[in-house]
Amino acid sequence: MPILFSASRSILIFYVLFCCACIINGAVVHKTYSHGTHEHTNLNKERESDGAYSPRETQHYDEDGAHHEDFDHEAILGSAKEAEEYDHLPPEEAKKRLAILLKKMDLTNDSYIDRQELKAWILRSFRMLSEEEANERLEDCDDNHDGKASWTEYLSDTYGVDSDSDDSLKFHEENLHLISEDKEMWDAADRDGDGLLDSQEFVAFANPEEHPNMLPLILNQTLRNKDKDNDGAISFQEYIGDRGTELDKDALKAEKDKFDQEHDKNKDGVLTGQEILSWIVPSNEDIADEEVLHLFAHSDDDHDDLLSFDEVLDHHETFVGSEATDYGDHLHNIHQFDDEL
Repeated sequence: MPILFSASRSILIFYVLFCCACIINGAVVHKTYSHGTHEHTNLNKERESDGAYSPRETQHYDEDGAHHEDFDHEAILGSAKEAEEYDHLPPEEAKKRLAILLKKMDLTNDSYIDRQELKAWILRSFRMLSEEEANERLEDCDDNHDGKASWTEYLSDTYGVDSDSDDSLKFHEENLHLISEDKEMWDAADRDGDGLLDSQEFVAFANPEEHPNMLPLILNQTLRNKDKDNDGAISFQEYIGDRGTELDKDALKAEKDKFDQEHDKNKDGVLTGQEILSWIVPSNEDIADEEVLHLFAHSDDDHDDLLSFDEVLDHHETFVGSEATDYGDHLHNIHQFDDEL
């Protein structure tokens, strides 16, 4: 579940994600459930082919290594909705709004953005994106509009199941494993034990990899799904799973090198404890560092290791996107936008 976390667009955050439960011997099982007028993937996060969580990373680059410009926009704006709106703004309006963001980003008030300021802003955006995604899902689940989600509401919205009674679940055997692991996550996120998830609790449920108190559960679920010999460790064979039969010799060697050099920190031939979490839960910090490098490479025209406001505005399409079009009355005016930030 590497941390690391969209959806619209790329969507950085939907996001849309799955759990260790979706990994059977290393293969990603993608299930979509329909209920009423809604259609969702189950809330747990999508995994990379090796089993790690990748909500942010998969939106950062495609499978061929090409960078998603939508990722840049969400990393700056902290909202998939705002990013989509910016994509339809005239260039001058996009620059005007971006200038407001730059003043907030510039913690030293020197009219320059250094790497640390940009990284701090991006990490802030990641948190906002996770909250936005979780709040949208909470709203979908909240049938009685009380601002909270019950387990029954979540089951109904996500899986089309009326309750967790044996009679109700017997027609959903193919989903029982997913439902069971979701329930574990639900109970862990329900800090006050009232059986309901408020907005903050739902964020932890939707993004467990970003909450330290949820990490032990992630570790246990990973071992349950991957540790076939029940020795409390993940061997290379368990790590590679069924993917090994689909890889050629060079690809298999590359995976073995990755296992040995990146994941197996103590070089004992297996992954345990924190090694498993470091593999399953990549760091938002690392992804933010990569994004800072990318944005500086595209925008630091004078190579002084600082981004002037003019440099950012000259490259506004890299940061927030825009296009010359009639954006209409549905867009917020600049004063409303400033007040909301």
